[in-house]
Amino acid sequence: MRTAPGHPSLARILREYIRAEGLKPGDRLFPGEKGGLLSGSVIRRAWRTARQEELTPHEVDSPLGKRVYDLRNTRLTKWLNAGVPPAQVAEWAGTSVPVLLAIYARCVVGQLADLKRRIEGAGDLPELPKS
Repeated sequence: MRTAPGHPSLARILREYIRAEGLKPGDRLFPGEKGGLLSGSVIRRAWRTARQEELTPHEVDSPLGKRVYDLRNTRLTKWLNAGVPPAQVAEWAGTSVPVLLAIYARCVVGQLADLKRRIEGAGDLPELPKS
């Protein structure tokens, strides 16, 4: 188990759910029938139903969130695009920096202007002495 940040809105929703259900530390948010893990088939059916109810038909036919695991990919890409250092993202994701960058480096977009400003802001070379 590892700790990773979540969006404040989601944290509020989950805290309210935990309070309303009277869950204690160690309880499962979404338990299976006998209190254990939910089966993969139950999760896949629920995810398929949620996608069909919330997405347009075009989006349902697209790869957008096709698998629950795609949410992880989306979150890691968003963290990298927000400028979170790869070492931190890798720690939260439970992977190594080389593996993270091998998979997600091509997904980082929209940072070029900021990176150029940072390079330029690092300072100019000193003036050459006049001879």
